[in-house]
Amino acid sequence: MRILVVEDEKRLADGLRRGLEAEGFAVDIAPTGTDGLWLARENTYSVILLDIMLPGMSGYRVCETLRAEKNWTPILMLTAKDGEWDQVEALDTGADDYLTKPFSFSILLARVRALMRRGAAERPVVLEAGDIRVDPAARKVWRQNTPIDLTSREFAVLEYLIRNLGTVVSKRDVLDNVWDFDFEGDPNIVEVYVRHLRNKLDRPFGREAIETLRGAGYRLAANGG
Repeated sequence: MRILVVEDEKRLADGLRRGLEAEGFAVDIAPTGTDGLWLARENTYSVILLDIMLPGMSGYRVCETLRAEKNWTPILMLTAKDGEWDQVEALDTGADDYLTKPFSFSILLARVRALMRRGAAERPVVLEAGDIRVDPAARKVWRQNTPIDLTSREFAVLEYLIRNLGTVVSKRDVLDNVWDFDFEGDPNIVEVYVRHLRNKLDRPFGREAIETLRGAGYRLAANGG
C-alpha cells in the first residue's frame, strides 16, 4: 500500500515516513503543494496525507483540484490550524478527514487504516445532470456554464432532486427532506418551488429537466432534459 505525504516541514515528513514504513507502507514525500498534485496525478495511492499551509499551492487547492479531476483517493488533511471554519473548508473542498497538529501517530495510523477500509469510492464535490452543475458546498448552480441565481429554498429543492437523479420523488419526499418535519402548511408549496426552478433553470435554455409524473411526483432527468 502506497501513501503520499504532502508536507513542507521536513522533520515531520521524515518522521511520518519512518513511522509509516515501519508499519509496512510505501511512502512518497512531496514538500510543496505543486509537487504533491503532480505525484497524485501520476501515481495511484491508497491515502494522501495533505498539509494545508504549503508552498506553491495550498492543501485546499490541491484537494479541490483532485476532486474536480475525479480523483477520489482518500485525503486526510494535516494542519496546525484548528479553527472550526478551517475544518469546514477542508471537508467542503473534498477531504475525507482532518487531523490537527500536534497529533498522536497511533491516532493518525488508525485514521489512515479507516480511510483505506473505506476506499476511493466516488464522492463528487459538484453534482451534475447533463449541463446542470450544482456545488452544494459553495451553494452555486450553473447551466451551460451560466450561473443561476437561486434562493436558499430553491437551491435546497434542486439539490434534493439532483441527489436523487433519475428517481421519482413525491411531494411528501420533498417536504420531508427540504422543509421541517413539523411543516403544516399546504404541500402544494412544492409545486410553487418547482415552478420557480423551471422558470430559472429550464425555460431560459429551452429545456425540460424537471419532469412531472402525474400522481407520483417529480424527477430530474439524468441527461439534464
